Amino acid sequence: MTVSILLDSLKDDGQRLSECKHESPFSILGPQPFKDKWIIRIWMPEASEVELITQQTKIKLQNPNHEWIFEGVLEKDPGNDYQIKVNRGGIEHVQHDPWSFRKEWMGEIDRHLFAEGNHHHIWRKMGAHLTEINKKQGVMFCLWAPHAKSVSVIGDLNSWDGRHHPMQKRLGGIWELFIPGLREGDLYKYEIRTEKGHCYEKADPYGFQHEVRPAKSSVISKIDSFQWNDQSWISNRDNRDPLEQPISVYEMHLGSWMHASSDDPFINSNGEHRAPVPAADMKPGSRLLTYKELANKVIPYVKERGFTHIELMPISEHPFDGSWGYQVTGWYAPTSRFGSPDEFRAFVDSCHKEGIGIILDWVPGHFPKDQHGLAYFDGSHLYEHSDPRVGEHKEWGTLIFNYSRNEVRNFLVANLIFWFDQFHIDGIRVDAVASMLYKDYLRPEGEWIPNEDGGNENFEAVRFLQQANHVLFQHFPGALSIAEESTTWTGVTKPTDMDGLGFNLKWNMGWMHDMLDYFEIDPWFRQFNQNNITFSICYNFTENFMLALSHDEVVHGKSHLLHKMPGDDWQKYANTRALLAYMWTHPGKKTIFMGMEFGQRQEWNVWDDLQWDLLNYEPHKGIQKLVDDLNNLYKREPALWRNDFDEYGFQWIDCDDNKNSVISFMRREKTDGEWLVIVANFTPQNHSNYRIGVPVDGFYEEIFNTDASQYGGSNLGNMGGKSTDLYNIHGYENSIDLCLPPLSVLVLKHKSKKN
Repeated sequence: MTVSILLDSLKDDGQRLSECKHESPFSILGPQPFKDKWIIRIWMPEASEVELITQQTKIKLQNPNHEWIFEGVLEKDPGNDYQIKVNRGGIEHVQHDPWSFRKEWMGEIDRHLFAEGNHHHIWRKMGAHLTEINKKQGVMFCLWAPHAKSVSVIGDLNSWDGRHHPMQKRLGGIWELFIPGLREGDLYKYEIRTEKGHCYEKADPYGFQHEVRPAKSSVISKIDSFQWNDQSWISNRDNRDPLEQPISVYEMHLGSWMHASSDDPFINSNGEHRAPVPAADMKPGSRLLTYKELANKVIPYVKERGFTHIELMPISEHPFDGSWGYQVTGWYAPTSRFGSPDEFRAFVDSCHKEGIGIILDWVPGHFPKDQHGLAYFDGSHLYEHSDPRVGEHKEWGTLIFNYSRNEVRNFLVANLIFWFDQFHIDGIRVDAVASMLYKDYLRPEGEWIPNEDGGNENFEAVRFLQQANHVLFQHFPGALSIAEESTTWTGVTKPTDMDGLGFNLKWNMGWMHDMLDYFEIDPWFRQFNQNNITFSICYNFTENFMLALSHDEVVHGKSHLLHKMPGDDWQKYANTRALLAYMWTHPGKKTIFMGMEFGQRQEWNVWDDLQWDLLNYEPHKGIQKLVDDLNNLYKREPALWRNDFDEYGFQWIDCDDNKNSVISFMRREKTDGEWLVIVANFTPQNHSNYRIGVPVDGFYEEIFNTDASQYGGSNLGNMGGKSTDLYNIHGYENSIDLCLPPLSVLVLKHKSKKN
């Protein structure tokens, strides 16, 4: 049956649809009740003929109201059990009607939780979801853009023309549309028309995959389909306190750890070949490794070194290699530079199989101004503050999230849970926390707005961080949440119910700067700077600290760790070994940046390889061997980690011998009563008869010596250990007379008698 129904309002609707100004296409398109019958209206721009096909009939549709609105009448509601045959430019195709799938995707409870900022799994609704509705396969698109005039899905399916697939606006500024027939791997964006008539093409904020830069489209991708094999790992992780475990972290940037030759075959996890992915500005004739190749190379290397975790600099999708990943545009997608999301999942799964945890750098403090990203998303300052005194990092050229908006906090908190849920990561390191906590961070007077109390604290950011950590530990009690926080803000690692920020670890930036300042000066002047190496203990138990020598300390003219050291090459190597050994014996968990473990000489370059050729030389192999043995010693001796955050775990023997630049202390643990004696000599002079007090008589075995020949040292030491003498010093009745090698750290362990 065909009936021409002329309605002036439909002409207006058609005009609005053609101009991408319609927010409610469901009000006129698809099956619509008409008296005791049903009108079927199809929106089909630039079509010449449209035919409706049901199981019972075929109807040639008419377009009496607008040239692109085709309609016909049926006796009863067909639901979405019909197809349409379209002739456009002489080319015919058959498809299902997107506007016949009318059921809301985001339910009332979902909208409510999202609006109050508490939908912890919002990605299961937002984004592009491969799904089936009434036995029809397709993709459900869902977007939050409350101030948009209209939103359309654009992609290869419609030649990137926003007139073809307008979305339906729901309550709460949610836009939805199910498009049948789309498949995994199809490209898409959202075309957003603003109230002022501007048009933006935006990548999906909740997109699960994006194109490799410089392309900017989102990619339809599956979630929940990967077959994990790490159930035992996850169960063990979440049933123990991570702070009572040894944690030794290898921080790395996936793109610059190592490259492959551009002639090498580029193979994904399914064994398929594909085009190589170049890295911007990297050396000619090379390409980035894939996630699979990285798994095959990185995991054995890190396992051999003895690290417990790998920390990855940000791998959320980002357009500019030179940002190191810290300017994110794809929050819900691992970068496609190295492969697909499932290939990254396979990388994590392989790490867990080999006993290695994964920590990701997470950057909720700011985002870039790229046009396809979050900036001015729907024609309004949706994700950012409108006032640049609150919403912009001018020095970084980025925008600051508006933490006061519930939906924005929900976007970030759910993103945190997403990485743990979907990619089985074990921890996060939150970047630039200080920039979030202080309203005047890097801002001159007059270019920031005080809080309601007149201070510089950002209460909105505090509440966000508290919420994020509280929710994280609700879902994943064994997770690591590490703050890169460089100030004296109190309670960073206190639980949120004690008004803390809720992290369980904080990078000890003060220790890092004190150590580097100390080791960079000539050893003769170290006697005047003894406080640099002892001061950290004064505040060590105020927070749960992680000691870190990070990527920030080996770029921008600072030189790499080895070349920060004074003296000739021998002294540089010895100083580096001594610093690393002091770090591993000092209270706190450990993190070092890639290249430090073998004495990289050049500053880190994001577009270049590490200097792997240095391992052809014995001094560099010696530093690497030292790190291997430090990690093994660390994991073997609970006194070095079990009571890291308990004052019982550390005891000075002597911290006042600034004349010789020597310190001595004990590391202790309560469970088994184990304890170690550590003595450090930070000058190039050896001391052949250096006496320290010890609490118990007997034999003290020398279990570690950074001056051993296998590490490149002079091989001075104590012939395996020393027995005590009844000689009172440092408040103890017994003492041992030691030989302290130059620029060295010794570790001794008490034995009842010499074996």
